[in-house]
Amino acid sequence: MDFSPGLPRTAPRAVLFDRDGTIVRDVPYNGDPSLVEPMPGARNVLDRLRADGVRLGVVTNQSGIARGLLTREQVDAVNAEVEELLGPFDLWEVCPHGPEDGCRCRKPEPGMILSASERLGLAPSEVAVIGDIGADMGAAAAAGARAVLVPTVVTLEEEIRAAPAVAGSLAEAVALLWEGTS
Repeated sequence: MDFSPGLPRTAPRAVLFDRDGTIVRDVPYNGDPSLVEPMPGARNVLDRLRADGVRLGVVTNQSGIARGLLTREQVDAVNAEVEELLGPFDLWEVCPHGPEDGCRCRKPEPGMILSASERLGLAPSEVAVIGDIGADMGAAAAAGARAVLVPTVVTLEEEIRAAPAVAGSLAEAVALLWEGTS
């Protein structure tokens, strides 16, 4: 995708969010819904996007399933709590594979973003991805989607330098996605 100054861009028709570290606090291999804590301002950002008619989805690697640390049922229960606290999402894409499994869905592979785009009836170029690590940015780039990184304490410096756009919060990330759009 070309983000050159002066070229008109259209607003994303959907935004896909990474789950852990992006819309909720990262609790490694969380299988306990009571530990779900939204990131600051997440509900307001998501509600504003919903009110504007933007479709929303979650794309999340959950290798704890492959590692035997979590069951799919536990992940689904955590995801249900995320929706209870943050409101409904149009879709969820969950990769249950480990890094060594060689699947096409595990970020930074584009599979979940391509699948989400197809399920939403959109081209990947009409979709944006917001995440907290380089794998999120890599998946977006590989799929042809826009992306904004919202770094956390686990984000590596080289991931920040390589990101197409960097924001200090979810609200700032959304503002960057709409900046200069028609």
